[in-house]
Amino acid sequence: MFWIVYNNPIELWGAHSYREPYVYIPSGIGGPLLVANDPKLIRHILVEKAKSFKLAKTRQIVLRPILQDGLLTAENPVWKRSRKAMAPVFTPKHIHGFADAMRRVTEDYVTKYENQGIQHDLAKDMTELTFNVLAETLFSNEIEGDPKEFEHKIERLFETVGRVDPLDIVNVPEWVPRPKHFTGRGILKYFRKLVRTTIEDRAEKIAKGETPPDDFLTLLLRAEGPDGLSRAEIEDNVITFIGAGHETTARALGWTLYLLAKAPHERAKVEEEAKRITAEYSNPLDWVERMPYTRAAFEEAMRLYPPAPVISREALEDIEWEDTIIKKGSQCLVMPWTLHRHQVYWDQPNAFMPSRFLPENRGKIDRYQYLPFGAGPRVCIGQSFAIQEAIIILGIMLSRFRFDMVDSDKEPWPVQKLTTQPDGGLNMTATPL
Repeated sequence: MFWIVYNNPIELWGAHSYREPYVYIPSGIGGPLLVANDPKLIRHILVEKAKSFKLAKTRQIVLRPILQDGLLTAENPVWKRSRKAMAPVFTPKHIHGFADAMRRVTEDYVTKYENQGIQHDLAKDMTELTFNVLAETLFSNEIEGDPKEFEHKIERLFETVGRVDPLDIVNVPEWVPRPKHFTGRGILKYFRKLVRTTIEDRAEKIAKGETPPDDFLTLLLRAEGPDGLSRAEIEDNVITFIGAGHETTARALGWTLYLLAKAPHERAKVEEEAKRITAEYSNPLDWVERMPYTRAAFEEAMRLYPPAPVISREALEDIEWEDTIIKKGSQCLVMPWTLHRHQVYWDQPNAFMPSRFLPENRGKIDRYQYLPFGAGPRVCIGQSFAIQEAIIILGIMLSRFRFDMVDSDKEPWPVQKLTTQPDGGLNMTATPL
């Protein structure tokens, strides 16, 4: 079991996890465990009783060494103050202001697909592309050092430090060294130094009265102060955006292209819409509102392959749910992986059906039945940014190229690391339309 936990935790969940409203194990090696699928129970945990839960210990052991007091790992009162300070950074006005940069970066990137007959790993490509978008919108490409090396270090960081260790599962004290700590310590040191230097250089420009780029880093520095963010918290949140933000969107885009390649009739609908709308409207913001089928395909991909496959909490007190008492200290898992494929809550749960998410059908989906961005007070603050980025990228890619799997009979195996990743990548060809 421990080897499965380290290599691919989603393989732990048996058939009953996709049928039952919840599974509760009152005692075990790691203590009491609840896996919640019932949307009402999920609402209870993430919203109604949110103050009765904290972030799960195992999750914090994995992520806090990397993200420290970034929004994903900070807890009250640091989280509450940081969330309030960062809310203005993620207003529609600011997010919409990045649309042209998203389009420009994507148009530059997709020129690589113009030569036919070349195989591309779309999983890797989407990681590169979303990193390029983030580098432009976060830093205006003013990252110290070599961007390619920076990108590689991010991947290695989450491949080493950002994984569950079997020792974490059995509650071995945190002071006991984990092998991954030795592997990732140097990468983490390099990564933080690079981010810190980039932030300091930007802050120095602002202090000199120079006009800074209108990007996320400038917005974060403007939120610095006693009632806002400390300089260390700005650093932590920059790392959170880089590590968690671009990675999740990249995985969702890769799975979308894969699923469309496996369903040519659905792909044809998205291609037609993308070609028509991108030709008719020059402003990429218009695409986000006028491409419902493209968005539906993206959301359906996040249902089948949720970028963040687990949301974990720990009960701070005994909590009653129906005829069950969830004991204090219970690890409570809301599993988008099992929830999104649950046989009770979805019709044909394993089928790729974008029409589920068209505007006329969206109301049939319970708010707590579909959780690609979480829910409750800790819902992803970058949700609108990610959706806008994805639609612009898909609009450009699918209006210009058709993507096909190299080996159409081979199914990529999903592996849970920090995100849901395709083992072996997504090898595809691109054909100009």
